[in-house]
Order: sequence, then structure tokens, then C-alpha cells
Amino acid sequence: MRTAYKVRVYPTAEQAAVLNRTFGCVRLVWNIVLAWRQARYRAEGVTTSYAQTDRYLTELKRDGGHDFLYEVSSVPLQQALRHQHTAFVNFFAGRAKYPRFKSRHGRKSATYTRSAFRWRDGRLHLAKMDDPIDFVWSWPEIDPATISPTTVTVSRDSDGRWYASFAVETENEAEPAPATGSEVGVDLGVSDFAVLSTGEKIPNPRHLERKARNLARYQRRMARKQRGSSNRAKARVKVARAHAKVRDARADFLHRTSTRLVRDHDLIVIEDLNVKGMVRNRRLARAISDCGWGEFCRQLEYKAARAGRHLVVIDRWYPSSKTCSACGHLLATLSLSSRHWTCPDCGTRHDRDVNAAKNILAAGRAVSACGADVSHSGSSRMRSALKQEAQPVRAGIPRL
Repeated sequence: MRTAYKVRVYPTAEQAAVLNRTFGCVRLVWNIVLAWRQARYRAEGVTTSYAQTDRYLTELKRDGGHDFLYEVSSVPLQQALRHQHTAFVNFFAGRAKYPRFKSRHGRKSATYTRSAFRWRDGRLHLAKMDDPIDFVWSWPEIDPATISPTTVTVSRDSDGRWYASFAVETENEAEPAPATGSEVGVDLGVSDFAVLSTGEKIPNPRHLERKARNLARYQRRMARKQRGSSNRAKARVKVARAHAKVRDARADFLHRTSTRLVRDHDLIVIEDLNVKGMVRNRRLARAISDCGWGEFCRQLEYKAARAGRHLVVIDRWYPSSKTCSACGHLLATLSLSSRHWTCPDCGTRHDRDVNAAKNILAAGRAVSACGADVSHSGSSRMRSALKQEAQPVRAGIPRL
């Protein structure tokens, strides 16, 4: 099993200069090789392999105009070519968009393999550096001297913070968490971030909405500055820091919520939401993006697998809101503005979201009973066995 540990890094001035020079060379190599691949395809109509890009990098170093590439480690440059080749493979396979040129603004990174760094007694020595680079270890139960990283990725966010990510191959999987005997269905929404089948409603913190005025003010200040000036660069950092606060607060909320659900329940059932399709609604795009549903589902997936829990993803077309969780009666229509409704068959009064969460749990139990209680890792795979067995739904006919 592959695990990554991301730590905060505090380089010295000399180390920061080396890393910034490396970031610039990585960005330059990426952009030059990407332009060369595009021009070669337009002129000759042929694709380019990684070996050809590697030879082109060697010629680029020897042409006399790029001697500064010898001042940094060659490993991050070669890794950039490998990442670009992987990006093209994913693009042609339909898993990603077309690779884009890298900008000097924004997040920067460089990847080092074992030939470009040393890991001794929990201290990191990077190539072209005399002293180890300082970082803060955030896992007190794990001794950093006992791990053996295979790759190290050093990055710097647009707000100026430095990070390092250690990729580690672990042979022993984590021990499963003790059983709780509890099951829960989760209905994600905008008004409430999540409504559980137990009746609990997790409020939506709306991190971006609460900071929108500050973000707008910082962006107006940056827009008034002259392009290319030092004042504009300082204003850009303030905008990046404001966005980083929103991003960190959202990540903290998602981690706390997903961890609690995995810790307290053996079976977790969610819907296969089409987030990409929903954000096309210009009225709700910002609110949906601020929720972070995709990241929340991703965290549930890997945390459930690590803890030995079952995560079931049911079909997105299952009418969970319109089906009565008491008798199974299906409404013909139910407007989005109707937050409560009464079943015409059994007379049960329903809260729309709580009723949907109960139906999601019932559907997940049916899927789990037929042996499809597996966690899914991608949008194309996040389809449950319920979709394979689905029958035409008619109003008034009980479901499940």
C-alpha cells in the first residue's frame, strides 16, 4: 500500500534560492517540451514518447543557451518529463484534460527520486544542498526515522508556504477499527452540508461565502496595482493567503466530518453525485463548489478502506427524496421548494432530506446484502449494483 505524508517545510534563504531555481527550470522544461511536442505533431503528425523527450532535454542542455539547467539537479527535470508523458497518456485515455502550459504564478513543485535525496535518521538531504532541510512532523505515533520514502515532492503555494510530500510503500495494512454495529445513510445538500438517516443535520459552514467580502476587497486592491510592479506582487500574495484560509478551513471541516462518520459507523451509504454536471448551474455553481462534495467522497473512500468500513455508493437516479421511507410509496412529482411532504398512502409526515437519507441507507443495505459493498475510487466506477437491478419505477408502487 502506498502512503503519503505531507509536512510543512521551513527552508533557509540559501535552500529557498536553490528550490526556486529548480522550480523555474522545471517550469521551463515543461513548457519548452510541451511546445515542441505540439509543433512536432502539427508538422509530422506523430506522437512523442518519453525517450524522445529525454533526448530532446539532453540536446536542450547542450545548445549553449540553457547552461543554467546544469545548476539544478537533473532528476526533477526528468520527473517533469515523466509527469508530462503520464498526462498525455491520461488525456488520450479520456481520464484527464489536455496538458496545459505552466504559469510562473501559482503552485510550484519539484519531484525528487532516491537518486536525488538522502533520508537519514528522519532528516531530509536534497541534491544541490549542503544542509538538511527543516520540516515539522505531524504524526507523533510514527517515528520519521523508521520510514523510507521512495519519492519526495517539494512544493510552494502561491501564498508562500513550503511543503514536502513523502511517498512511502508500506507492506502491512492498517488494522480495522472495532465494529460499532451502526449504519448510516448520508444525503448531501447545500442548505445543510449533510443530513444523516439518524435525523442529524450537519450545517454547511459556507467558508467561501463568509470570506467573500474580504476576498473581493483584496482582489480590487490587486486590480488597482500596475502590472509587473512589486506592489502588485504583494497584493497577489494577500489574495492567495485569503484563498488559502478558505481552503484550509474547508479541508479541516471535511476531514473532521468524514473521520467522525467512519469512526462511528460500520456501513456508510452515499449517492453517486454528478458534481461536474451540477456546477454548470450558474446560480448554484459557487455554493456547490464551496461544499467540496467530491473531496468529501474521496476522503470517505480511503478512510473507510483504511478502517475496514463498508462504503456503498448508490445510483444517482434513485428517487430517494420522492419515495416514502415508511411504506415505499413513490410520488409522481416533488418540487425542490417542498422541504416537507405527507405520504398520501400511509399519512407519514416527512422531512425531505431526512427521508432521502433513510432511503439511501435502505438502498445501501440492499446493495450490501447482494455482495456489492465495495468502495469506489472514481466517478466512472462509482456505480452500485443497485443500478444493474433497477426496474422501471411507477407512482404508487413501493420501492425496496
